[in-house]
Amino acid sequence: MNTTAAVLFLAFAGLAVVAAGRWVSRLPLFDLQGISVTGDVNHNNAATLRANVAPGLAGTFFTVDLARVRSAFEAVPWVRHAVVRREFPNRLRVDLQEHLPVAYWGGESESRLINAQGEVFEANVGEVEQEGLPRLSGPEGQSAEVLAMYRTLAPLFQGRDIPLEQLDLTGRGSWRARLDTGASLELGRGSVDDVDARTQRFLKTLTQVTSRYARPLQALESADLRYENGYALRLRGVSTLAADGPKKK
Repeated sequence: MNTTAAVLFLAFAGLAVVAAGRWVSRLPLFDLQGISVTGDVNHNNAATLRANVAPGLAGTFFTVDLARVRSAFEAVPWVRHAVVRREFPNRLRVDLQEHLPVAYWGGESESRLINAQGEVFEANVGEVEQEGLPRLSGPEGQSAEVLAMYRTLAPLFQGRDIPLEQLDLTGRGSWRARLDTGASLELGRGSVDDVDARTQRFLKTLTQVTSRYARPLQALESADLRYENGYALRLRGVSTLAADGPKKK
């Protein structure tokens, strides 16, 4: 009987503690009074963020669903990641990380961008502060691969003052590029190393070819690097039937 009484006492004591905890958690002192927003707020004013997210919050300091709050903030344009913490006795602190756009993604009419991590996100492209972002495209789910290829190739063209403006990965796995001069390039298939090697071989001899026809590098109109041992190109103002030979290297 003593054992039974002890068990009952502990059970009642536990219930009392739970009831007391629930009562305390509902005191007006612990009603949420505000949200502090820190971190990246370049594209979202902190006051606007609070106004947009706060109406969807429910509960007190103890009962508010932090995962739900985080999801609400991460649903706001430009927000990539949110970390939500409680601040005793009645506030929340949210630390935001915004997307850092490094390229446009998709067609000219699309409003999607790629962040520094290679992730695609939607935002008002009119709010993009960076100038001269390239345009990349490819099959869904391969944005990180396309960005990695761009980061490998872009310095090669930039160093010759013919910046890489656009890079596309086709559904068949072939790479195509466009320079800011308007020149189009067929880079062929393969890994980053494969395409990088073909591109470097092309650029190392491009100056020799353009000089032969008294043309600057900016006169390049198109090039096809898919040849096993060379490439074919077209220069503005030079006929493919020139007397001194076709423009192949």
